[in-house]
Amino acid sequence: DVQLQASGGGLVQAGGSLRLSCAVSGFKISEHYVIAWFRQAPGKGREFVCAINSNDGRTIYQEHIESMKGRFTVSRDKTRNTAYLRMNSLNVEDTAVYYCALDWLGCTGYDCYVESEYDAWGQGTLVTVSS
Repeated sequence: DVQLQASGGGLVQAGGSLRLSCAVSGFKISEHYVIAWFRQAPGKGREFVCAINSNDGRTIYQEHIESMKGRFTVSRDKTRNTAYLRMNSLNVEDTAVYYCALDWLGCTGYDCYVESEYDAWGQGTLVTVSS
């Protein structure tokens, strides 16, 4: 069975950066699938952050939340079966549990925003941004 392990969260001051990792096991990330990052802030629903196609590296970013634009970068390392989320200029509104998820069929466009598209989820890693 495929398993996703998210890590790299922690406490960071506003303005700082973090890089989250999503290690995929039981399946090669180099196959034609999508790895996405979602986040869930306290008391709120889970929201799409970004996604990357594991084969060609095409990326999709959240377009409807202005505060995310230009600060987050998704990447993947085929040799390590790992996807990454680099977050810069963090602010307190970024405080959330960040999850990675895998879509077997490879979503495109706004389909990637939908949680039900995804077949496997990591356990989440908590990011806390202090002011």
